[in-house]
Amino acid sequence: MTNGSAQQAHQNPITMHAIGVIHSPYAQKFAVPRQPGLVRAARASIELVGAAAHPDSVRGLAQFSHLWVMFVFHQTQAQGWKPLVRPPRLGGNKKLGVFATRSTFRPNPIGLSVVELEAVRVDGERMFIDVIGGDWVDQTPVLDIKPYVPYADAISNAHGGFAQTSPATLPTVFSAEATAQIEVLSAKYPQLRLLIEQVLAQDPRPAYQNNSHDTDKTYGMTLYDVNIRWQVVNQQNHVISVVKGF
Repeated sequence: MTNGSAQQAHQNPITMHAIGVIHSPYAQKFAVPRQPGLVRAARASIELVGAAAHPDSVRGLAQFSHLWVMFVFHQTQAQGWKPLVRPPRLGGNKKLGVFATRSTFRPNPIGLSVVELEAVRVDGERMFIDVIGGDWVDQTPVLDIKPYVPYADAISNAHGGFAQTSPATLPTVFSAEATAQIEVLSAKYPQLRLLIEQVLAQDPRPAYQNNSHDTDKTYGMTLYDVNIRWQVVNQQNHVISVVKGF
C-alpha cells in the first residue's frame, strides 16, 4: 500500500453497529478485572439486539465451549488516546506503546475478550448468550462474537512480554457485619461472597496505590446494586460492609 492509499484508508470512515449489549455485575469501571477469566464468579449475559437477535444467528454456537467477544470501551472512548500509556502491571510508572498493552485508551476503543460459554438462552422475544469470566462494565456494547477454536487460537509456546505470568493475588477476610449483610443478600445473589473475594483478589486499586501503607484508607466498589467497602492491611483485603443500594 502506498503512502497515499494508506492516508486515504485512514480518512475513510468505518461504520459499525452494536449487535448486543452486556449485562454484567460490574456497575462501574473501577472493579472490572484487568483481564478476562480472572473472576469466574462473574456471570454476564450478552443480549442480542436488532437483526442479530434472531435464532439463526446463534445456530450451532452451543457446540463451542468458549467465545471471542469484540466490544467497545464505551466509558473511556470520549477521553481519547495517546501513543504511550502506563500499564498497571508495571506499577503505573513505566510507559509503553499503546499497541504493546491492553489499555482501554486506544485509537479505536475496541476490546477483545475470550470467555466461557455457559448457555444460549431465549426469554420470550429476547435472546441471551450467558458467559463466565467476562471483564466488562455493565451495558458495554458488543460488536461481534466468534467461536474460540482451540487448534488455531491456543499457542502453547507464546511469549507474554511483561505479562508472562498471572499477577499476584490478595487474600480477603470479611468482618462480622459484612458477613451478616452478605447472608441477607444471598437469596438474590447466591455467589456474592465468592464474587467479592475474586474481584478483590485482583487488587482493583490504582497501581500506584498497591504498595501504599496507608491502612486507614477505605475503598469502595459497586457490584450489581451492592456497595462494598474495604481496606487493605498488610497485603490483605478487609471487607468492612456490604450494603444494597446505589
